[in-house]
Amino acid sequence: MNERMGERAYARRRKIERGRLIEYHLPVSPRMTALKIRVIRPILTLGLRVLGLYRHGYRQFHNIRVRRNTLAIRRLPDAFEGFTLLQMSDLHIDLDATLVDSVAAAIAGLQYDVCVITGDFRNSTIGAWDAVVPPMRRLVEQIRAPVYAVLGNHDFADMVPPLEAAGVRFLVNESTAVERDGAALYLVGIDDPNIYATHDFDHALRRVPSGAIRILLSHSPAIFREAAARGFEVLLAGHTHGGQVCLPWGGILVRNDKSPRRFLRGAWRHGDLQGYTSSGTGSCGIPIRFNCPPEVTLHTLQHAP
Repeated sequence: MNERMGERAYARRRKIERGRLIEYHLPVSPRMTALKIRVIRPILTLGLRVLGLYRHGYRQFHNIRVRRNTLAIRRLPDAFEGFTLLQMSDLHIDLDATLVDSVAAAIAGLQYDVCVITGDFRNSTIGAWDAVVPPMRRLVEQIRAPVYAVLGNHDFADMVPPLEAAGVRFLVNESTAVERDGAALYLVGIDDPNIYATHDFDHALRRVPSGAIRILLSHSPAIFREAAARGFEVLLAGHTHGGQVCLPWGGILVRNDKSPRRFLRGAWRHGDLQGYTSSGTGSCGIPIRFNCPPEVTLHTLQHAP
């Protein structure tokens, strides 16, 4: 992982991860994480049940929508006309393992060429992560295409080997060529640019030929300016959950990303950069959603006029 991610980024990530392992056992910490997990979250869950809202939110948690988005790219090789990426994000799959069945039902019958997962496989940011592996193994069995992914701010680097053994190919400041009929485009994945700040564009691009079509996978859309400056055609991200709990007209109540509001959900553009921020396929903290359905997204490539 040191060579794959880059020495400096890997050292920084491991240092933060060690602190998060220790934090799990601390009743009081700067971010009060243990208090949120052991006290505040159960109180919120109880409150929702008492108000009769939990069941409704849980139904919305399982009501996964299929979104469709077109990415019009100049210089797109003819071989990639109609090429489709299935995006999932923010699964937090150990929060409620029954989510696997809902995702499997949502993607059954869909046509796509590759699947990309833009981070946050687990629910907690601290403590053990092992519980993500069995449900992810089950989910990968339902995906009928190669699976590529990046780590999110909830994930640990130690998750990479077992999840890769399950069939998920991680891009940790790395790239991979996707070939079709003699043509190629590149998927480029950067490590979490938000909490860990371990993204390294230079390292990720080191094997990408000049002039190649490049699609960037990032857990957060916060690096949209640098992605545009480096000439990426597309940025696919997640992290925001689209708000997860929103007002009836979709207004986001709580923001967890420093990006401008228009980058927090759905399709957007910044100069020549086309972006899409997934509302997430799972939920964080409590398995509920209000006025913000979870999603899987089909991105179809086509020639720009």
